[in-house]
Parts: sequence; structure tokens; C-alpha cells
Amino acid sequence: MPPAFVAQDLRKRYDATEALRGVSLEVGEGEVVGLLGPNGAGKSTLAKIACGLVRQSSGSAEVAGHPAGSAEARAQIGYLAELFRFPAWVTADELLILHQRLAASNGGSGERTELLGLVGLPDAADTRVGKMSKGMQQRLGIAQALVGSPSLLLLDEPTSALDPSGRKVVRHLLDEVRGRGVSVLLSSHLLSEVELVCDHVAILVTGEVVRRGTAAELQKPRGIQIETGSGTRLIEGVGRDDAPRIVRELVEGGESVYGVEVLSSTLEDAYLEAVGEDAT
Repeated sequence: MPPAFVAQDLRKRYDATEALRGVSLEVGEGEVVGLLGPNGAGKSTLAKIACGLVRQSSGSAEVAGHPAGSAEARAQIGYLAELFRFPAWVTADELLILHQRLAASNGGSGERTELLGLVGLPDAADTRVGKMSKGMQQRLGIAQALVGSPSLLLLDEPTSALDPSGRKVVRHLLDEVRGRGVSVLLSSHLLSEVELVCDHVAILVTGEVVRRGTAAELQKPRGIQIETGSGTRLIEGVGRDDAPRIVRELVEGGESVYGVEVLSSTLEDAYLEAVGEDAT
């Protein structure tokens, strides 16, 4: 099976502005990849190229082995834009019917019922969009992105309008779709959410991928904090593998050791280091 999404040396220029400058990125089957970066970094441009709304200036992009923007590629994609708008007068069920027609899905009422349950809206089929909270609309947006069982979900800030319980529903949803083999390219400013749900992370700055890896790989060791009978001390410049040796040396030296904590930087620390403290 080809990867769900592959970008190779992807570039996009708008007149004098180069939005993407040689981006290479891969999203494997059943993988959730977080796309981080300040405003204007190129995240939305990359997602729009993937779903065929924008054409790259050079380089290549493929969805499930098909050129991005082709009919075959579009059939494999579910997309939720950050600033989406649904007609206020339609019900949740009517909206999903519309998207079933657009996606040529034959899932019928069974698919609609399953998707509303999956996003935590099991009783909202007859509720009009205009009567829904922003959080409910956000969940409905994720449901419409899943119509037709796409192999790749492109989600732009899917938890931005959700409260903690709503974000928890989305985390469970992403675990569920990953278990089904669906891949996700997730753009978000909520670093704690990305750290919890993403298999890999890519950080974009001015159109370039400047850091990539798992959340753990992007973090750096800060040292080991040890609680002893003579007080708490921080030993900097060491990591987890050094802890047994350090504890052994302390005990052999007559110290009583009551606790050991391995300290590391957070994903937020890695992000700020990559983009700069003042980036928005």
C-alpha cells in the first residue's frame, strides 16, 4: 500500500511570497501526523494542495499513490477547514446526506447514525446547525469529513472551539479512526493535544520543515532531580540511562535516596526553540 500522503520538495509561490519552500513530508497508513507552526508558516497551503484546492508551483504531492487534485486522490480525502461554515437551516442529518451525495457514498442512514455517534452527537440528527453550539458544529464537521470512509483526513484546528470534554471526544475519535487504518494530517496550535494524539510531528517555519520526529524525539533531556536525605538536588546534563549509576553512587556514598525524577523539555519547549519565543 502506498503512503496516505507524500510530498516531495513541494513549493508554492504567490507572486513574491513563497508559501512553501521545498517541503517533504510523509503520512503512513493509520498514522496521525501533527503539523505545527506559527501563522503564515504554510500549514493551510500544504493541506489545500493535498486536497486539490491549490496547485503547487513545483515538486509533487500524492494521496494514496494518486496525484493530489486528481479525481482518484480527492475520493480518498476527508477535509475540515479551520473556518468552515454550514447552512444554519439544515439539520445534522441533512448535512450528512448532502456530503454523502458529494462523496458518492452509499452508506445511507446507517453511516450517518454511526458517524454522529462516533463524534459524540448521537441525538443530534434532527438538530439544525443554527441551534448548535460552536463545539457541536465542530464535531459535526469532523463527521462530514469521515463520510465515504476516506483513507486520509485533513483536519485544520479541529479542537479549537471545543471544551476539555469535547477535545477528549476528538482524541478518542482519532484513536478510533487510526485503528481503522485511516491516516490523519492534523494542523493545530494546541500542543498538548498534538502531544497526546500524534505519532509524529512536523514543525513548519516560513514554508520549511525545520523539525520532525515523534514528540519524544523532539524533546531534550534536562537532567535528573533526586530527593535525598540531605535535600533535593538537580543533576544537569544527564538522562534516563544515567539514573541507575547516579543512584548507586549516592547510596554507596552513604546518602538515602527517596525519589528520582527524569526531567525533559516539553513539546512546547521544542516548538518555541524551533520557531522563536515571539512567534504567533
